[in-house]
Amino acid sequence: MPKNLLEFAAQIGLPLTTAQAKQLVAYAQCVWEKKDLLNLTSAQCFKEILSRHICDGLVAAKQVTKLGFYTAQLADVGAGCGYIGMTLAIALPQAQITLIESLEKRCKFMNWAALQTQTSNVRIKQTRLGQGTNFAFDLVTERAMGTLPDIIHICLNALKAGGIFMAFQGENPQTAQIPQIEGKFIEDYRYQLPQDSRTRHLILFRKDHA
Repeated sequence: MPKNLLEFAAQIGLPLTTAQAKQLVAYAQCVWEKKDLLNLTSAQCFKEILSRHICDGLVAAKQVTKLGFYTAQLADVGAGCGYIGMTLAIALPQAQITLIESLEKRCKFMNWAALQTQTSNVRIKQTRLGQGTNFAFDLVTERAMGTLPDIIHICLNALKAGGIFMAFQGENPQTAQIPQIEGKFIEDYRYQLPQDSRTRHLILFRKDHA
């Protein structure tokens, strides 16, 4: 299993050690162990957690390194069970990752998974972004929080001026519905996951003003 993650990381140009790949597999095992008890995932098999969810997180990590945010303050909002945020934390051990999730049971799971995998550069915040929150991150990621037109404003508001918002999109990104006032569009990064021919999109925006 670690070999598959190492091969994908090499394919996208992300430095990843064998130890980090094993740590990611250990995290995926935590998800698989608690998936039914806590209703964590719709994945039908353990391999899907790695090839779909963890590899999505590796794509985000590659973009973070491309931007030079190795030691930045990052956040994954609507973190769920931590697929993107935990992957970022393991792949980028010098960065500080905040996982923002409103459901208590998922926050408890992520705290437990961080302990189980000895992932020390994460903190878990049980809150709903935009409801009385006051954050100023260097970079924010979002994958399953809601539709892009609905959530881009509150995600940009969680950034410092000049910060980057990265939104995962499927085959049909919703960028055409975004008013230009809602941050400066930077890039539509297109990629494919292992054994999946569909083109996916990671959309990057910059917050230009405080």
